[in-house]
Amino acid sequence: MFKKSVAGFIVVLVLAFGVSAYAQSAVLDLPRPSQHAVVTQRVGITDVTINYSRPLVKKREIWGKLVPYGEVWRAGANENTTIKFTDNVTINGKPLAKGVYGLHMIPTQNEWTVIFSNIHTAWGSFTYKQADDALRVTVKPQPADFHEALTYDFGEVQADSAVATLAWEKVAVPFTVAVNVHDTVQASLHNQLQGLAQYTWEGWDDAATYLLGEKYDLDEALKYEETSIGTEPRFDNFLTKSQILEAMGRKDDAEAAKKEALARATAGQLYAYGRQLQGQKKQDEAFNYFRQAAKKDPNDWLVHDGNARIYSAQGDFPNALKEVRLSLAGAPDNQKIFIEPLIKKLEARQDINKN
Repeated sequence: MFKKSVAGFIVVLVLAFGVSAYAQSAVLDLPRPSQHAVVTQRVGITDVTINYSRPLVKKREIWGKLVPYGEVWRAGANENTTIKFTDNVTINGKPLAKGVYGLHMIPTQNEWTVIFSNIHTAWGSFTYKQADDALRVTVKPQPADFHEALTYDFGEVQADSAVATLAWEKVAVPFTVAVNVHDTVQASLHNQLQGLAQYTWEGWDDAATYLLGEKYDLDEALKYEETSIGTEPRFDNFLTKSQILEAMGRKDDAEAAKKEALARATAGQLYAYGRQLQGQKKQDEAFNYFRQAAKKDPNDWLVHDGNARIYSAQGDFPNALKEVRLSLAGAPDNQKIFIEPLIKKLEARQDINKN
């Protein structure tokens, strides 16, 4: 029985490829004429992975000859090409559920059909059945630079989409994979926050911060932040709460939450918040928090940096230099690299608040 199975497989190889039956083995791991490859692109938090083999042109006429027009083709070599989505996606605007699919194509001169089959474990397209299709989309082939080896790649990468392209010989076949990133991430957050992350203030705060940054479902963001505060009230989560409330237009509530945050802040946190305000071009507000940090802990190396920035803005470079040198002396070794350039700027009488 075993010998018959192997013999049958060899016959299939000869009929399918017209090459020596010993070019590939059914039982041994040997080099293949068409090398295996895998390419993955992340879109949001969704991974798109194409697993395929790479036939070579070898001076052959490919389209309409080696790969006949109008027939289903494995879109690669050896086992059928597969494509995996870790979340639901759309292909050229058409929905496709997460999972692994056999990727087949029907080429013609002017139009290609890209097929996503529910059967992904086949050898080639020899047993392909249209009844197993999960999705078909029609695309236009494009001229391309010469590719000796069949190649899949991802381009035009956006926050919520990427274009997957098969390129071989001088033809490229693109299709767009898109993800509803907000919905996908939110569903993922619900799952993640049922694990160990639910017992930490950071998990809920990180989830709320993501939704705030995306301006997406602020009501949910506020619920997450309240849970974070309930788990462990901190400067960090009260500050995030104030930012969520401000984004919701609840200014008085936002101000109250900010006061709660600042009451819990260390000198370093006040300094960090001031630097954040500087990044938002709110210089006077930033300096106010640097001064508050100095009252909390006048000897903190970050406080000296904040003092230097105040003096620098006033054009008082000698005192700014004095403060920066105190900051350098107290800073951890891995932070000194960021302070040393400030000394050079101040020695050149340049404002360290300006990039």
